[in-house]
Amino acid sequence: MAGKMTPNNVTVSLLLRQAIYYHLDNCAYESALFFAERLYAHDQSFCDSAYLLAYTHLRLGDARTAYHVSRGSGYRGSHLGSCYVFAQACLELERYKDGITGLENGRKQWSKADNLGKHTSFTRMPYPDAAAFSCLLGRLYRAYDDKKKAIPCFEEALRRNPFMWEAFTNLYDMGVSVRVPNVFRASDGLAQTLEYGLNATPILAWIAGPSPQPPEPLQQKKTGQQQNRQPSDPFGPYGTSQESASYPDSENGFISKMYLSQSGITSSQPGKPLEETDTQSAPAPTAHNSQVTRAVHQAEPPQAPPRRTRAAQATDSTVTDAPSKTGHRLGTRRKDKAQESAKDHAESGTKTSTVSTSITERKRTAAGHPVQTRSMNNEEPRRSARLNVVPRPTATKTSSAGATRELRKARPPISRFARPGSSGANVGRVISGNRKPPQEDIGMEIDHAEAVPRAKEPPVLQAAPPPPPAPKPAESESVKAVEEALKTIFDLLKKLASGYALSSQFQCQEAVAAYMSLPRSHQDTPWVLAQMGRTQYEQANYAEAEKYFKRLRVIAPTRLEDMEVYSTVLWHLKKETELSFLAHEMIDSVWDSPEAWCALGNAWSLAYDHEQALRCFKRATQLDPKFAYAYTLQGHEHVENEEYDKALTAYRHAIAADKRHYNAYYGIGRVYEKLGNYDKALSHYHAASVIHPAHAVLICCIGSVLHRQKQFKQALPYFTKATELAPRAPDVRLKKARALLQMGQLKAAQTELMILKDLAPDRAQVHFLLGKLSKTLHDKKSAVRHFTIALSLDPKASLQIKEAIESLEDDEGPDDSMMQ
Repeated sequence: MAGKMTPNNVTVSLLLRQAIYYHLDNCAYESALFFAERLYAHDQSFCDSAYLLAYTHLRLGDARTAYHVSRGSGYRGSHLGSCYVFAQACLELERYKDGITGLENGRKQWSKADNLGKHTSFTRMPYPDAAAFSCLLGRLYRAYDDKKKAIPCFEEALRRNPFMWEAFTNLYDMGVSVRVPNVFRASDGLAQTLEYGLNATPILAWIAGPSPQPPEPLQQKKTGQQQNRQPSDPFGPYGTSQESASYPDSENGFISKMYLSQSGITSSQPGKPLEETDTQSAPAPTAHNSQVTRAVHQAEPPQAPPRRTRAAQATDSTVTDAPSKTGHRLGTRRKDKAQESAKDHAESGTKTSTVSTSITERKRTAAGHPVQTRSMNNEEPRRSARLNVVPRPTATKTSSAGATRELRKARPPISRFARPGSSGANVGRVISGNRKPPQEDIGMEIDHAEAVPRAKEPPVLQAAPPPPPAPKPAESESVKAVEEALKTIFDLLKKLASGYALSSQFQCQEAVAAYMSLPRSHQDTPWVLAQMGRTQYEQANYAEAEKYFKRLRVIAPTRLEDMEVYSTVLWHLKKETELSFLAHEMIDSVWDSPEAWCALGNAWSLAYDHEQALRCFKRATQLDPKFAYAYTLQGHEHVENEEYDKALTAYRHAIAADKRHYNAYYGIGRVYEKLGNYDKALSHYHAASVIHPAHAVLICCIGSVLHRQKQFKQALPYFTKATELAPRAPDVRLKKARALLQMGQLKAAQTELMILKDLAPDRAQVHFLLGKLSKTLHDKKSAVRHFTIALSLDPKASLQIKEAIESLEDDEGPDDSMMQ
């Protein structure tokens, strides 16, 4: 068909890309994938076709397809988006070397990208910036077990963007110490960057709300914008006057030409009208009705025909004539004053002689002397007309000329221009002695008279230096508001980061204090409650940890993260009912969650069904092969079944998943201790204590190994330190009491045992040791009583307890003779 036009391939591609982004922003990933395939089929050479197809697959969880589609340009690093998607897919598929190579190949492109402050409610950035790329590269290096290269990547991410929380947590998860105040602080220019991106001036003015007392019409020029400013419409081109200034090349000629710099009379703030009509004629336009006002003015017919044609002037006019397209003229183009004066003289006729005398009498200099006039024959252009071909923002004489031309068209009277912030008088220029605002009865005479003798005025303008540019109050206030907001956010982040850093270094008491310094509203958030529960768990304060996890379940009942720790807390507290309820609730809600299977395994372990517990823990590791804690729990169950080889294998898998998982080192040491290999057990206990130097159980285990090697004197300091760290832990204090008994420190041992009696009155071992201590102190009555209590609490140890009672009877004779 002859008239049929072939569609532009680039336009088709752009429209398809727009549809893809629309569906991605609205989480309609299936529709986004559909249009991404259409774009890829339409034009594979389009810059974003492969990237968007791979990105949609990645959003849908299909990392393999994303890897395959983005491999070409992603591996070479030639396209930023494809490179990032390719690296993300490599991280999920554990192809770390390929992802590292792709990011390193594209480093020259992404190293200079900076999107900080550019994500707003109205804008989006298509590709990540250098901070995101550096963080992803650090994650790949960390997964590749290259700690030396991972650390600089995370540090670079934090340097470029202090809000990169993931980079901070990764550093501390690797055991790297970072000075928190140096990370979360406002660098030079950060407030200006964020203020520019957030468009903080209209937003903060909108938040501030309208003033309680509306201003009068004459004040609307100064305050109308603050009162009527609202958040701009994301689907409209000009939401506010402030936003309109950022589109100088838009289709709206009024807006685009009104903001041409140094081309006419400007106002004090961008976006404000250049003039205000008289209060008796019309109210000032606001941000809401500016579009309607412009439409009405453009449609308004002229009230009288012009005196002379301006077709010739329209062809060679400058951009400063653009405002004349509207009904009310906002500015005029300065011409040569000699030509303009000659034309005005020819048109005015005999009125010149009668009017010029009155004008000359009224015009005076800044010193108050009358202005000397020149003859028309010797007339020459004014100095300001010769020097200023393009109108200057500070000129106010232009308004008179503009008003004169308007009056020649029989326009309604228009108010004069006034420089923003001025009081009506121009410093350093000729001052009219009795100049008044235009009035309806004398406006015609004054404006018409000024048009003729103005060219005859001598160049009496005094050379005055231009005033320095006044700071924009709206911008300064918005930047100050952003700085204050940054200070508030960084103070909050410092507290959160300090708590996380201290807990990562297992300084648990200091971490608790840092979290407690947070505002109450932040203390009741799921993340903080989980961190507080973990911190109490690391201190073996299981009752306190349970309180935080209970509160967490109330606030976020669907949260799965950290629930494996909560199940372990309930296991230590021997709360079988609560643990079973938690496990079944999690399995019923999300059966494919590794945390849920860990909770169920702990429930079976508490019920002494170790085989079922092992099945649950293995299922958890199948769902998440990098779940170190599930491997550790699996090793604990193997130890209970006395399957020590399998236990060692499980613990080593846990260390491979997380090198700072001290529980696995503790498990290996425990296995070697049971096998009698005390040297290897001691080395693994020491390795665990290096990671967690304040763990009472680890320190107590070191003392236990030394105690088994008959090194009582070396073991006692470890037991003492463990009791200081966990004063309410009965196992730690029990071992210390045994060491004191064997070292012959009976009084100290008696003190520890009496504390233990109050802490664990149902422990048979406590009463048995009290019986032995009473026997050593020759207190037969107390010894028999404690042995009897121990026998009733633990019937399985009846043989050993009976032998102790019999030995007490055998020693009766010698004891009596000694006492006598």
